[in-house]
Amino acid sequence: MRTEIVHIGANKLTYEIRNIVGVAQKLEKLGVEINPENIGDPVAKGEKIPDWMKAIISDLAMEDCSYGYCATQGVLGTREFLADRNNCKGGAVIGPEDIIFFNGLGDAITKVYGFLRRTARVITPSPTYTTHSSSEASHAGLPPVTYPLDPHNNWLPDVVELRRRVKYNPAVAGILIVNPDNPTGMVYPESILREIVAIARDFDLFIIADEIYENLIFDGNKTKSLAEVIEDVPGIAMKGISKELPWPGARCGWIEVYNVDKDPLFAEYVRSILNAKMVEVCSTTLPQRAIPRLFEHPAYRGCLRDRLQRYERLSHLAHDRLQGLPGIVANRTRGAFYMTAVFEDGCINGSQSLPLADPEVRMLIENLTADKSMEPDKRFVYYLLGATGICVVPLTSFSSELQGFRVTLLETDEAKFCRTYDSLATAINQYLGPWEHGQMVSELQTAIGV
Repeated sequence: MRTEIVHIGANKLTYEIRNIVGVAQKLEKLGVEINPENIGDPVAKGEKIPDWMKAIISDLAMEDCSYGYCATQGVLGTREFLADRNNCKGGAVIGPEDIIFFNGLGDAITKVYGFLRRTARVITPSPTYTTHSSSEASHAGLPPVTYPLDPHNNWLPDVVELRRRVKYNPAVAGILIVNPDNPTGMVYPESILREIVAIARDFDLFIIADEIYENLIFDGNKTKSLAEVIEDVPGIAMKGISKELPWPGARCGWIEVYNVDKDPLFAEYVRSILNAKMVEVCSTTLPQRAIPRLFEHPAYRGCLRDRLQRYERLSHLAHDRLQGLPGIVANRTRGAFYMTAVFEDGCINGSQSLPLADPEVRMLIENLTADKSMEPDKRFVYYLLGATGICVVPLTSFSSELQGFRVTLLETDEAKFCRTYDSLATAINQYLGPWEHGQMVSELQTAIGV
């Protein structure tokens, strides 16, 4: 081309959660039975959509207005319903004008970051959901700015370090929280949320809270929504129906804007997001119209309760199988439906492998992992996929320097779930065997002064 046409941040847009599917498909053609643990899709893992949900959607599909445009910000009746739902909690009060609908939170995320000034940064957790970190880095054309979540402290954020990084990086204009967290399954305690709000107030920042899993919390854990703790700080909460109902294929999410009147620059920024939505006309009408009927249906609460009980039970089963493995840190999931395990420092490298009996599978995996610059956890993920068919996501793809992997708690066949995690544990022990031996030799040498 006679002029540069590639966006400055194009190389920051990565999504390993789906990239690994291409490898899985190649292995499937070679006869490997694939067990997808990479994508948070309850339907794909066998969850049945209840008949009462199908009936609501079917009825709406018979109404002509479900096929037309809706208001740019979204169906007014639905926005009024959601505003009232928020206001019943206490905290920040919003009206329907403070809600904007999008075609899924992926659409919302790209707009929220895409219409920031390029030099304005949002500091994100590390690890964090890839769509956030990639979109934020892409808008700036620079690596993500992050604050650490600590696997040795139940994945809770280090708020002292967050404050320090905000203080010494004047480009930071906003703070992201994902609550409950993806990929770690951590739930932010109210006290930490209030500390983050205090940091935002002290440095004149706004807060983005991805709350797509806000009603998927179990094991007695408690948190607060952003609206309940934000006080006078400007903020944006991201919500949707793809996880708790579950209806990921609806691609229906929205943002709720708090304290838009508190800062003229924040108000102008929100207007730019709305103007971008106007260019698209609107988001999909039918799922928006379904929201009040779904949340108000008498079966909704019971359906949600049953799912939470299942995720809690599977969380315990997964944790029991991973927590005691040498070289692994695995915290019990507290919300959402993921678990992230971390390899202890130095226990994986670029030379470990798992036995691959099929020569074609072995050739494919060896070719994929021949790059010496490949992150060690990605190498593990490829060997795990070739050896067992279990498809997980490397932790380094979640904007993290930690080596590990993310798995889901979505399998509806509990016996199969247990077999999967037993196989995963066996594969980890086999993969880390050389490291364990090396550690023992090193410790023995140290003990005898060699």
